[in-house]
Amino acid sequence: MIEIMTIQARFEKLGLVLPDAPTPVANYISAIQVGNQIRTSGQIPMRNGELLFKGSVPSTQSVEAAIEAAQLCGLNAIAAAGAAIGGVEKIKGVLQLRVYIASDIGFEGHSTIANGVSDLMVGIFGDAGAHTRVAMGSIGLPLGATVEVEAVFAIR
Repeated sequence: MIEIMTIQARFEKLGLVLPDAPTPVANYISAIQVGNQIRTSGQIPMRNGELLFKGSVPSTQSVEAAIEAAQLCGLNAIAAAGAAIGGVEKIKGVLQLRVYIASDIGFEGHSTIANGVSDLMVGIFGDAGAHTRVAMGSIGLPLGATVEVEAVFAIR
C-alpha cells in the first residue's frame, strides 16, 4: 500500500516548522490566486518580524548562510500561499521559483544558493516540487535582505 503523506507530515519528517505567514512590509499583498495557481510576492528571510539574513554574498554573508536564507524565504512563500488559500494542504505543487540574491560583483554562485530553496520544495512536495526557476544576482534587495524568493504554486 502506498502511503500518501500530507504536507504537514513532510514538514515534520524534514524537521521543519511552517512559519506564520509574513506580514507585507510595503503596499502589496503576500499572495494572490489566479485560476488554479497561487502566486506569492517576493519573500525575504524574515522570522517573527525579524530579518535574519542581511547583506551581500560573499562579502557579508557566506554561501552557506545564503542557502539557509533561501530556504527560509521558501518556507515563507509556502506560508503566504497557504494563508491566502485556506491551508497548505491545498497546494498541489510548485510551478516556478524566482530567486534573487544580493551579491557582490563577480559572484557566480547564484544557482548554488537557489538550489537551497529548490531542494526544499522537492523535499516537501516530492515530484510535484519540480519547477522552473530563475536565479539571479542583484545589487540590493528590500530591507537589505540577502535573498528574496517569489513562488508560483499549483493548487487543488
